[in-house]
Amino acid sequence: MRPDILNPLFADVETLPGVGPRLAKAFERLAGPRVVDLCWHLPSGIIDRGYTPKVMEAEPGRVATVTVEVGAHEPPRSPRAPYRVRCFDDSGALDLVFFHAKGPYLQKILPVGEMRVVSGKVEHYHGLPQMTHPDHVAPPEERQSVAGVEPVYPLTAGLTPKMVAKAVRAALSRAPDLPEWQDAAYLCQQGWQAWRESLLAAHKPQSEQELLASAPPRQRLAYDELLSSQLALALVRRQQVRLKGRAIQGDGHLREKALAALPFELTGSQRHAVAEILGEMGSANRMLRLLQGDVGSGKTVVALLAMLTAVEAGFQAALMAPTEILARQHFATIQPLAESAGVEVLLLTGRDKGKARARALERIAGGEVALVVGTHALFQEDVSFRDLGIAVIDEQHRFGVHQRMSLQSKGRGVDVLVMTATPIPRTLMLTSYGDMETSRLTEKPAGRQPVDTRAVSLDRLNEVVEGVGRAIARGQQVFWVCPLVAESETSEVAAAEERYAALKLRFGERVALVHGKMKAAEKDRAMAAFRDGEADLLVATTVIEVGVDVPAATVMVIEHAERFGLAQLHQLRGRIGRGSERSSCILLYQGPLGETAKSRLNVLRETDDGFRIAEEDLRLRGAGELLGTRQSGFPDSRLADLAEHEDLLAAARDDARLILERDPELSTPRGQALRVLLYLFERDAAVRYLRSG
Repeated sequence: MRPDILNPLFADVETLPGVGPRLAKAFERLAGPRVVDLCWHLPSGIIDRGYTPKVMEAEPGRVATVTVEVGAHEPPRSPRAPYRVRCFDDSGALDLVFFHAKGPYLQKILPVGEMRVVSGKVEHYHGLPQMTHPDHVAPPEERQSVAGVEPVYPLTAGLTPKMVAKAVRAALSRAPDLPEWQDAAYLCQQGWQAWRESLLAAHKPQSEQELLASAPPRQRLAYDELLSSQLALALVRRQQVRLKGRAIQGDGHLREKALAALPFELTGSQRHAVAEILGEMGSANRMLRLLQGDVGSGKTVVALLAMLTAVEAGFQAALMAPTEILARQHFATIQPLAESAGVEVLLLTGRDKGKARARALERIAGGEVALVVGTHALFQEDVSFRDLGIAVIDEQHRFGVHQRMSLQSKGRGVDVLVMTATPIPRTLMLTSYGDMETSRLTEKPAGRQPVDTRAVSLDRLNEVVEGVGRAIARGQQVFWVCPLVAESETSEVAAAEERYAALKLRFGERVALVHGKMKAAEKDRAMAAFRDGEADLLVATTVIEVGVDVPAATVMVIEHAERFGLAQLHQLRGRIGRGSERSSCILLYQGPLGETAKSRLNVLRETDDGFRIAEEDLRLRGAGELLGTRQSGFPDSRLADLAEHEDLLAAARDDARLILERDPELSTPRGQALRVLLYLFERDAAVRYLRSG
């Protein structure tokens, strides 16, 4: 149970003064649904309101805080004209200018004959100073609070800077004094304050320096977050070791038949990975291993050999993929190889209903079928296995840890192999997969063609369309990727549906469309048409990022490439270059490009090494965004920037190990405080592995 002291922080954001249901939705988009999310929403800039000149001495274009007497109100003569309030001090006059203003409200906050402190940007109009929509209007006694340094927060549609600042202040007022979980000597060595003081200081930066990741308050908060995740991973890892596995050793007869049916030899790194996996499966400990391999490096074959080993030993094996498209593709790769070894493979997805599903479940539960491939339908409660030996989970970061565990719980001591085609930088490996051993596939299978990658401005769209036409005329297939499904108010991105309509006009009926809002059956129909060569051109959103295999596709156009992350662009590019033909990837960008976008496109043109690309992506974007949006399996860093705080991560990892050596059940006073830390950063699942105390 979460400690009561944290309840104020975990209340809904709607409980804050002035935040109703409508604003609560906007705050949820901005930071998250609870009060604590606003505490983690740190300022991105500052406005210094400490410049307090006389009216006539105020420099144009600068933010000034002036004390004036209200002289007269001048309502507009026409609806288009502004409302003016004439004010003055002993040096001269200043006009306050308001558009679409409500007179009674302005008369209330700016009563004639009274003194007011106003703060905003000073401009000159016809030679006279004026301030349009001042940021602050306050009585003289509040002058000190107005004339300070003001934090500037990131915003979202529907929220003003004032609303966000007010809500954050209210959230911070609920932050309790928490027991100290950090080592006293380390705190002193780093020069860090207590948690609450650090949180308040991080929200009250007095200079640009204090906005940096290296500022002590931000470092302290980042370390708290990193320590919570490292401690949670250490607890999960310890639990894994405690849970006994079963030694799974096959005699190799099924593997040999499957390998004989392969049209190519295994690469050196595939052979090495298979040896590591089989070695661990053969031990009495439970396997929890990550298989990392770039797009097209042959992870599915390695997974199949591990699964066949389990079948040889009399167990069942399951492979779970995040989408139906990907599950079907794994099935298509695995089925012919497994069948040549005499092993039947069953596909189970959310689309299976009624009698067919009931029969499939019966066959799995009775052990008639040894190999099952499916989507998250596999870990629904009504799916049971006779004796599950190994679970293979593809693209782990799309599933939460709890889903991984629920598949594991479908058998006794189930070995788990997790696969990802997203190369993960070393730092992120520590934060996200610290509870796993790792195997890496570093070679591409023989015959893979390098992809010619070019960045082209959107101004040359017509030339690109002509080039696509020439490729289609040569019998090649083309992917065209768009970043959003439908035109949104906030973005001028060419929508997939619009691009599809335009390309269909140009190329006729042999153009297919696939995006995330389509029903699974429609999506699969479009993908099948493209895969089977009935469509020449597939317009898609990033649903095709993972796993779609069409060897005849040799051209990939990525529209608004500047809006994608590096890892994602690399994943998309990996969809081509799978056959014997030369392939090309066109990165269509909207100029002018910012420095980060420029670096990103350059890295992609220079290399196709997924691991180098992942390290660059981490450097350019930080970890929070590295794998797309906040995804359930990845600890989402709100305060730690892994590119900046790498040394803190290493310290947190060592600290977590030491803590559990000295106080394995977190029962000492510091241990009890560390339990609060785990709950504060929502590592509740890890606390369950502790004996109560």
